[in-house]
Amino acid sequence: MPSLSFFSFLPAAGWILLLTATPEVLIATCDAFPLVPTASPRVGVGAAFVAPPRRRTTPSSSSSSSSSSSSLGSSSSPSDSSDDALLGRLSGDGGGSSVVSRLDSAKAALVRLCEDGGGGPSEADVREAAFEVEDLGERAGFGMASSVSGLLSGEWELLYSPEDVTRSSPFFWAFRRAFPDESDRIFSITDSIPSPLKEVGPAIQNIALSTTSTGIHGNDEIGGDLISRIRVATLGGMATSVMTTRCTVIGSVGLDGICLRVDTTLPEESTVLDKLGPLGDAIRDSAPPFPSGEVLEKVRAGSSEVVMRTTYCDEGLRISRNDDTPDAAPFVWRRVGFGPGNGFGI
Repeated sequence: MPSLSFFSFLPAAGWILLLTATPEVLIATCDAFPLVPTASPRVGVGAAFVAPPRRRTTPSSSSSSSSSSSSLGSSSSPSDSSDDALLGRLSGDGGGSSVVSRLDSAKAALVRLCEDGGGGPSEADVREAAFEVEDLGERAGFGMASSVSGLLSGEWELLYSPEDVTRSSPFFWAFRRAFPDESDRIFSITDSIPSPLKEVGPAIQNIALSTTSTGIHGNDEIGGDLISRIRVATLGGMATSVMTTRCTVIGSVGLDGICLRVDTTLPEESTVLDKLGPLGDAIRDSAPPFPSGEVLEKVRAGSSEVVMRTTYCDEGLRISRNDDTPDAAPFVWRRVGFGPGNGFGI
């Protein structure tokens, strides 16, 4: 017999079934696949720092590469002409100004690209525009070292996802680690549900980081939590819910990565349960969060831990990636606030 959390899946049919089934149901489903639980490398604290690969290279000598790390406000070197041309194409100002102003123009161009309402931008264009922001930020000394800068904390709204919006949730990163061969096939089924039968978004993340001085050799240790909230509407908006995944930050990975442990997943703010009145309230109150991380660990050890690599983060913009797919286009986020946020108040 399904658990009470099963009834919460009604307003978000399809992929939400993966999140709300009991552990026994999910494990029984896993048994249907020819997958033997095996240990995978953990990605927790102490993992070696590997810098994300450059997604675009420009011809330059070793000396010009050194000069590219110019001081704040200095003009670009001749070897940066291809960068100027790209920035001119993206932002329309021709480039050639100071690194800081070029960074501002590149950020504005990336946001405009992500907000394109004419069918959405191509993944290649977003990847290239994001690289421009990352590159100029590195030169200007802005937006780097996101794990320790203190700017990662706050409330963020998703502007661009290279896949379905649901894939911005760390739960799906962990699900891919648990089912590396089957996940894409499962996702393709649910992603094919057309609008208005299924509409996803907006997506919000609340991040709260804290540091302690109890690490090895007196080094600061990073902790905290990340809460992912994604609104899902089905049947033309007749039924909606907010799929909420809670993660624990269990450490940093280098200067731009944080390791997340997926803990629980729960459909919240269900309009179907609201319509049931006292019965809906009883179901909501008695349905505990689904222990998604625990269940994924039973399938593949270490799969509940993922790394979010943030290669640019400032007062208003964040560029993050799933560290398991470093070559994919990034997730682009816009800051809603610096505090913990008010849930889904957008």
